[in-house]
Amino acid sequence: MKCIIIDDEETARVIIRQLCSNAKDLDVIEEFPNAIQAMKFLNKEEVDLIFLDIHMPDFTGFDFIQTLKNPPKIILTTSDKDFALEAFEYECIVDYLVKPVTLPRFLKALQKAEAAKTVTPTKAIEKEEATSSKTTDSGNDLYVNIDRRLIKIDIPSIYLIEAKGDYIKVKTDRQNYTVHSTLKKIEEKLPTDLFLKVHRSYIINTQKIIDIEDNSVLIAKDVIPVSRSNRPELMRRLNLL
Repeated sequence: MKCIIIDDEETARVIIRQLCSNAKDLDVIEEFPNAIQAMKFLNKEEVDLIFLDIHMPDFTGFDFIQTLKNPPKIILTTSDKDFALEAFEYECIVDYLVKPVTLPRFLKALQKAEAAKTVTPTKAIEKEEATSSKTTDSGNDLYVNIDRRLIKIDIPSIYLIEAKGDYIKVKTDRQNYTVHSTLKKIEEKLPTDLFLKVHRSYIINTQKIIDIEDNSVLIAKDVIPVSRSNRPELMRRLNLL
């Protein structure tokens, strides 16, 4: 199996690599001190197994897993016992190793990973099918009711939609529109390959992003907050170098 190691502590990465050397069919092809570097690598390469730390600065192990569309098998390595229940809500996670990890326990985790390779990830497939079915049949146009008139808006020209009470503000390259509607209703009309809800009050056109810093994005002249729960999906959408 080809595997990678993700852990912000160098000593921890060295220990996992040494443990891996005891398994003849396991090939450590790369290791990373943070999840962002690993995401860039996985955009180009495929692996069979990831050894993943939970607690890392800025981007936790669980955040990282949520960015992966088709995650490989994952063995969590952590010094914290408190996340075991949450961990097994993810079908890709095959074991939970608490540091310090002993060799017998490590080899047992590898056996679980080998056995899990033949199991069909039904939950992941169902999730992907549900996402792909959410599309719009309105082509490139969206019609909004403003002052008893139907105004046609070119969907790709929309860069931001903001909720304001009982209204939403639709911002385009040329003009802004205030519409009596909800964010949820307009989200259902937008193509999911272009638009993403990044906050309870904002939907953005991901093709219009100028800059990303910490927990916010710059769209045109607007700085938009990105909630923690939506950040993993935003990072998954980006074409990282």
